[in-house]
Amino acid sequence: MNERDAHRRAIIIDTPPTSNGDLHVGHLAGPFMAADVYARYLRSNGRPVVFSSGTDDSQTYVLASARRKGLTPEELSGRSWHEIRATLAGMGVSLDGFAPYDDRYRASVLKFLTTLHQAGKFREKTVRLPYSERRGEYLVEGLVCGYCPICLVESRGGLCETCGHQNNFDELIEPRSTVDPDDVVTHREARILVLPMEEYRERLTAYYREREPRLRPHTMQLVREVLARPLPDFPITYPIGWGIPAPFPETPGQRINAWAEGMPAVMYTTAYAAERLGERHADDDELWRAEHDPEIVYFIGFDNVYFWGFTHIAALMAHDGRYALPHTFLSNEFYELENAKFSTSLGHVLYTKDLLEEVPRDLVRFYLAISCPEHQQTNFSRDALAKVTGDRLVRPWNRLAGLLGKAVADAGAEGTVLPVSEEGRRRAEAVAERFRACYELSGYSLTRAANLIVGQLDRLVRQARLVHETAADPAGLGDLFLDVRVLMACASPILIDLARAASEAGGFSLRLDDDGLRPEHIAPFALPLLGASDDAAHAR
Repeated sequence: MNERDAHRRAIIIDTPPTSNGDLHVGHLAGPFMAADVYARYLRSNGRPVVFSSGTDDSQTYVLASARRKGLTPEELSGRSWHEIRATLAGMGVSLDGFAPYDDRYRASVLKFLTTLHQAGKFREKTVRLPYSERRGEYLVEGLVCGYCPICLVESRGGLCETCGHQNNFDELIEPRSTVDPDDVVTHREARILVLPMEEYRERLTAYYREREPRLRPHTMQLVREVLARPLPDFPITYPIGWGIPAPFPETPGQRINAWAEGMPAVMYTTAYAAERLGERHADDDELWRAEHDPEIVYFIGFDNVYFWGFTHIAALMAHDGRYALPHTFLSNEFYELENAKFSTSLGHVLYTKDLLEEVPRDLVRFYLAISCPEHQQTNFSRDALAKVTGDRLVRPWNRLAGLLGKAVADAGAEGTVLPVSEEGRRRAEAVAERFRACYELSGYSLTRAANLIVGQLDRLVRQARLVHETAADPAGLGDLFLDVRVLMACASPILIDLARAASEAGGFSLRLDDDGLRPEHIAPFALPLLGASDDAAHAR
């Protein structure tokens, strides 16, 4: 980390989840775990951070889910907001603020979009949209499904989760209603407002040329494919009955497209979180302004890359330099449950809150980190959870705790201070450097960080056994305790409860920017034990 970045504010965005139900394990394994670990790592280095999220209540997925459940969309979104916030807190996701969907939110969205409208950035366009003859309404986004015109796989309206490409207006093949599959779906014309994406082609191309080294391969594949075709116009309004009413005279009675809310929504969540940290600004977009030079980082699923990486970036560019552009965004692939896609409608789902009732939080976080879908689809398995956490974390850690306790007792070192060698300090710095390589954006990887925890634990168990067998040489014992202390600091973004308990027992800081890596002496401390998950993980 260079000197400039050491004091630069980081704005970390976990894109707001749709409020059509609680978060399942697949949601946490992707953006939320990755964003939380990055935020915790930056804070441990003294970086100023604002980490925020909220809910995406305007999505038509809320309307579709509410109809299937026999609820009003207001009832479903309101209940889901509380469930999602509780689940994130239960998992230890260290949001500085989880913003409500309220009048202030709506005002922020309208201010952002009205400014663009007044500057003449939108265009009127006549389009053909899927139409429900039975309900007498247009079907867009989560209300309609069909086959993607790009990859020919089943897709919802607006965007294909499989290939990541947008499908606009009447492009879905064989469209049908997601609420009533027997409904007759036709097409009707409507006059809407759009953002003409082709006008931002050169700027988007330059943006990605600069950021290509920071982006994951699948993301860059999509970027190249999108830029190789004409950029489709982005709908700003839709003639539907759910969402924020559009105030534009050209489109009376229409609503704001939920995806057009994205940028002002996260500006609002940033402002809300900053207030929780004691800051207050006159405008919700203040911290995003270019003069403040924030490092903005998104954590998103691959299926959201098109909107957040193209239409939302173009919306920022349309404000003509007022805002900073995102430094990068880290995408993830899909996470399966027992080798099948998560499906709430089919009952194939594991909610995070239910798993946390069975398994200690640190074990869940460790398993999600080591199995997270960074570059390809991965899988959650209860049997694997029990085996991986038991074999690679719980038993090695508890074995280390026992060996250290015996070594201290045999050496009569309780209440003493142990020397630390120069070699021990160099070793500690080397370990910290390897963890930094996993946590810095240039090589960010939860999987590598979790595997590094495993590798260091194996080494420390062997070292502890050797120290114990050699009558607990004080210098070797001091180096060993420093190794444990450094491992806890480096693992603390993932193993949040264990690291906190160890630091309290040892009276040491978990900061990575202090002098904790180079002490000349260290006091021994008792290591807390980890609970097993074997029995609980098999519970149904």
